[in-house]
Amino acid sequence: MKTEEGFELRLRPRAMETVFIEIPKDALNSLKKVAAIRDMSDQALLRFYVGQGLRQDLSRLFAEGVLDTAAEALTRHIQSPEEVSAITSEYASADIEKTAATNAY
Repeated sequence: MKTEEGFELRLRPRAMETVFIEIPKDALNSLKKVAAIRDMSDQALLRFYVGQGLRQDLSRLFAEGVLDTAAEALTRHIQSPEEVSAITSEYASADIEKTAATNAY
């Protein structure tokens, strides 16, 4: 399937499991309004939101793991814990700014 922009989407079937959640009525009403505007079902929009939040959290966890690995490598080569801390702090703040800029729409 191709999008209007010419990108090819490769959707693959995935195993599904039914879950039941309770959400406030006003949140459900808002979800229905947004879903209608986006021409999506309520369920599809809810799955989209869950997937989006999950990807962001997984990305953040991965980045933290990379930062921890980098700190360990720096510690093996740099004797000053303060210098290692300064480098990892600089990297982390740059990553936070980049993430904030990416998520701003």
